[in-house]
Amino acid sequence: MTSYEDAGVNLDAAVELVERIEWRVTSTWTEDVIGSFGGFAAGIQIPAGFQFPVLMMATDGVGTKVEIARQADMLEGLGYDALAMVADDLAAAGAQPIAMTDYIATGRIDVDRIEIIIESLTDACSEADIALLGGETAEHPGVMPPDQFDLSATALGVVELGEEIDTTLVTPGDVIVGVKSPNLRSNGFSLVRSVVAKSLPLDSTFPDTEQTVAEVLLEPSIVYAPAVVNLLARVRPHGLAHTTGGGLPGNVIRVLPEGTRAVIERSKWDVPHVFDVIQKLGDVALGDMFRTFNMGIGYTCVVAEGDVDATTEAFESFEVDACVIGRIVEGDRGVELL
Repeated sequence: MTSYEDAGVNLDAAVELVERIEWRVTSTWTEDVIGSFGGFAAGIQIPAGFQFPVLMMATDGVGTKVEIARQADMLEGLGYDALAMVADDLAAAGAQPIAMTDYIATGRIDVDRIEIIIESLTDACSEADIALLGGETAEHPGVMPPDQFDLSATALGVVELGEEIDTTLVTPGDVIVGVKSPNLRSNGFSLVRSVVAKSLPLDSTFPDTEQTVAEVLLEPSIVYAPAVVNLLARVRPHGLAHTTGGGLPGNVIRVLPEGTRAVIERSKWDVPHVFDVIQKLGDVALGDMFRTFNMGIGYTCVVAEGDVDATTEAFESFEVDACVIGRIVEGDRGVELL
């Protein structure tokens, strides 16, 4: 006779995990949450102040950064990475993120390890005032090795009808404000892993620092969404771009109408040290670096010239650095890096 456990699924571990994480998950809830922990679904009321609310959703994952975290046994920042990927996408559309769910796939449920990931998710959500409504931890025996896992999330946001970001407003003369990122965030890790595997053990010292390689590579993402929501209360950006896969060229172009061109001056900010090391170790062309990584700019805002000061102040009030990095000009639709 064969059981579910014989097939590789540990139901007892799943029950224990649910019992351990309940208080962490519900700690992110407010009275706006509808439902109870452990139910089939949970909901959330739309915040007060919206007359014609539009709901928006975003889904993404942390990608192969989780493999470095697994190898180094450093999981504490992954929740911030997951939240940043989805909440910052919503904010780029003009939406206020209000809730999130997570999905963890693993070869075998390691209760201690999954609890650390959930703790990171709840910490990130609490800091951003976003409810973690629930999630799923799925055991995939025979499909994934026992100690491997993947992490993704879906977030829900709300925006008043007519106040969503309208990129047709982008016009020559607009200013591009770059919001700084001190680290890799969650993109480009397939290239990172290729370079690291050849050159740097995770427990070795990262060049010209006092940190290990793992500590530098796994620095958690800044969650920009709260600062972006603050910005939206002050000015109306013409375009917002979250620097994810494709880097600055691949994401800024997404907010450009035909006949407009973004000219970005690389001298306007200092590229963080981690990118210089990766480029040198991997002999990566500069153009590929900018198409793969954020290169120190995790978010861009296209605003009218008269809104530049209010834009930088909106981020600085959340202790996030921002500066002017370029302009919108007439020309063929595209992004030019000078």
